[in-house]
Amino acid sequence: MKRNLMLCAAVLCLTLMLAPTALAAELGDAAVCYPTAITQSEDGAELRKIYELGPEDDPAGIPRSDVEQDGFHYTLVDLLQQELPEYEERQHTETVSLQSPSKDMASILALLPQEKKFVTEDGYTGTLTLQLDTVQVEVSGYGSSTRQVSATRSYPNLINQDTANIPKTIQEDGRTLTLQTIDWQTDNTATLDGYALGDRFTAVATYTGSATSSYVKGYTVTADYTGTVSKINLNTVRYVAIYEGTPLQPAEAAEPASFNWAVILVPVGVVTLAGAVAGAALFLRHRREAEPVEEDLND
Repeated sequence: MKRNLMLCAAVLCLTLMLAPTALAAELGDAAVCYPTAITQSEDGAELRKIYELGPEDDPAGIPRSDVEQDGFHYTLVDLLQQELPEYEERQHTETVSLQSPSKDMASILALLPQEKKFVTEDGYTGTLTLQLDTVQVEVSGYGSSTRQVSATRSYPNLINQDTANIPKTIQEDGRTLTLQTIDWQTDNTATLDGYALGDRFTAVATYTGSATSSYVKGYTVTADYTGTVSKINLNTVRYVAIYEGTPLQPAEAAEPASFNWAVILVPVGVVTLAGAVAGAALFLRHRREAEPVEEDLND
């Protein structure tokens, strides 16, 4: 009996050691998937195991070997796949930026529609509404332009046409202009105390230079659009493993073990033999003790 128990324990240990190896060999490198629900028909003829896997899970990890349960042997006959869509929505704010040639608000609002459709980077879509209190206008940059400017000066009553008496530069509106040309004019009407002074000259000098001015090149307009965006995710895939069951054969009744009478008879025999030996010893002792008394009586 003890030997049989030790043999059964060894077989059980060996089975437990080999089960993970056999399962790994069946599934390959895929991680083992575990069912989220198990259903069984009333007559036991069908067993269903439901698996809900994420995008990172490999369906190769679903076991496909036969199983035994509740007196039935089940064999996989079909594996169904069903995608489970999930609707998700959230609040979203999108900031837009555009260029405007003017800072006039009416012109700017003409560039900003009241509503816009948006698609986020992660695939959410929706119609968003302009938030007027977020509209901001800033100068996007400055440019500069240069133009030529000129001015004339007259220097009358000169005795000759000597340019040494003509200034080479002048100041005009904060700019320095350089002498460019001189137009000499003769003035015969010049007098002093009523006497003619002879020919006199008037110099009409032209001065030129450049003026640089800056201007606003344009305006940058930013505004926020806010609203609800949504999308349908297919992050879960349901697999239904369908097993067909057949009843297991009932195990044959074990034969009753034969009763071992030796277990009882041997101890009883030992006790009986020991009693007989003890009784014989007592008999012999009493006999020896009784013999001297008989001799004395005969004397």
